[in-house]
Amino acid sequence: MSLFFAWFVIHTIIILVDGLNDEVANVDVAVVLGNKVELDGVPSDRLKARLDKAIELFEDGYFPLILVSGGVGKEGYDEAEIMKDYLQQNDVPSEAILVDSDGYNSFRTAQNTKEIISDMNVESVLVISQYFHITRTKLAFRKLGFRHIYSAHADYVESRDIYSTIREFPAYYKYLLK
Repeated sequence: MSLFFAWFVIHTIIILVDGLNDEVANVDVAVVLGNKVELDGVPSDRLKARLDKAIELFEDGYFPLILVSGGVGKEGYDEAEIMKDYLQQNDVPSEAILVDSDGYNSFRTAQNTKEIISDMNVESVLVISQYFHITRTKLAFRKLGFRHIYSAHADYVESRDIYSTIREFPAYYKYLLK
């Protein structure tokens, strides 16, 4: 039992260090992973933070395209379309935004990204999500053949992150064995 606990602690530290240390570079496309949309149709604070990070890096010239990925949540909104609207309201031109409305989980987002950009000669991606989610997301993209994967985390922390960080341990190994 103590060996398992030590493994969990070490793995969790690695996830936190990886997620909190952004690897930002000039890339072909940024991929922003979806999250909850509020009942009134606006992005949750967590999702806004991801989009704000994408806007910041887009304005700094790190990438020419942003792919927003999400599904239709229980609130009834298409996360990806809400994300696109938010980016446009914040001066990101529509021609710089790609939409994946079928990104119901991180692995699906990686699969859909590969399909969407298949004829675009994309060699590098930058994934944007919460810090605890970065390691598993990069794993999903690596498993689908992406070689140059960079990352940036949203500047947003909440108490729910404790649960989310713990959940990443089994989720990572589920993706690893996929």
